[in-house]
Formats: sequence, structure tokens, C-alpha cells
Amino acid sequence: MTTTEMAGAGVVAWWKGGRGEWYVAIQAALFLLIAFGPATASWLPAWTAGATRVSSPIAQVLLVGGLLWVAAGGVQLAFARSLSALPHPKDGATLIDTGAFALARHPMYCGAIWAALGWALHTQGLLTLAYAAALTVFFDVKASREERWLASTFSGYDAYQARVRKLIPFVY
Repeated sequence: MTTTEMAGAGVVAWWKGGRGEWYVAIQAALFLLIAFGPATASWLPAWTAGATRVSSPIAQVLLVGGLLWVAAGGVQLAFARSLSALPHPKDGATLIDTGAFALARHPMYCGAIWAALGWALHTQGLLTLAYAAALTVFFDVKASREERWLASTFSGYDAYQARVRKLIPFVY
């Protein structure tokens, strides 16, 4: 089937981003920046010994907790055969509102945010903190777009939105 035939059949070319491909590309770039980008700059203040004592255990909790959140959401989606790298729901997907999804509508995004903040505290990087903040804003935007697709796919999504927070359990 040619690209023209696929477009005529309702299949959108990946580079047009019809299923959220560009969100995935931006997300990957932010992950790489957080993991491998410069953590700080010479013109930024250094972390004090006191800040290190406080931030180190918090970093560990955020990193481990964040990775557990990502894993919990991923396992639930995988068992439901709804796991996809793309934010657009897979054909035949089911709405999951139990387990991790009963505490946050986007537990994998929540976990990635926590892990990014944990990594920033671990590396003691003010720039990495800024990258983590950018990731948080990005996930809020991405989740909003994803929710429009989810609401048009699942009839009960509005009620789910009303009872479960978006990204941070019990907070936001």
C-alpha cells in the first residue's frame, strides 16, 4: 500500500503526528537532556554540604518511587494490551481506572517527573532541575492532548477525570 493509499484509508503518515509522534520525540529529547545534559554551569551557585545532606535521601526516594510508578502504570497497560509509546489510544484499548490509575490519570508521567526530580537532586544540578521542570510542563501539555483523545474514545472518561487527579496523586 502506498503512502497515498494509506492516507486515503485513514492512516496518517507518522511524520504528520496524527497519533502524537512528535510528543514522543520531544519527550525523548527531554529525557536525554535530563540524563546527559550539563547538570550545572560555572555561573550557577554550588550546592552546599547541608543541601547535599538533605537532598540525597530525597533523591533516592524520588528516583525509586518514580521508577516504581512508571513500572506500575506500564505493567497495567501491558496486561490490558493498551501499552503504546504514542499518546493516542490504541485501537481496541480499554479504560484503566484501577491500581496506579486510581491515584493519577497518568501514573507513568507522574513517575517520570518524580524520577527526573530525583535525578536532578542526585546530580545536584540546577540546570537538571530546570530540565525536570520543563519535563513537568511538557507532560501537562501532552496529558491534556492525550485526554482529549481519551475522552473521545471512552464514554466514562469524564467521570474518571472528575474523581482522579491528572499527574500528581491528591494534588494535581
